[in-house]
Amino acid sequence: MKKVIRVENLDCANCAAKLERALQQMAGVEEATVSFMTQKIVIKGEDVGFDQVLENVKAAIKKIEPDVTILN
Repeated sequence: MKKVIRVENLDCANCAAKLERALQQMAGVEEATVSFMTQKIVIKGEDVGFDQVLENVKAAIKKIEPDVTILN
């Protein structure tokens, strides 16, 4: 399954890279791409339990980059 998460206030490419590395290491995440330019995060994972993976991803975003606003 694939999900695009739109965000605001991702301030720099370094922040995006740091966030991407952390999300790629999370259980249930097969692939994570974070784009500073488009302010989007793409998460790919298995269908089973994907809703929980998304909740974990959103919590990690807020922990790693607290100024980032998740739009969806």
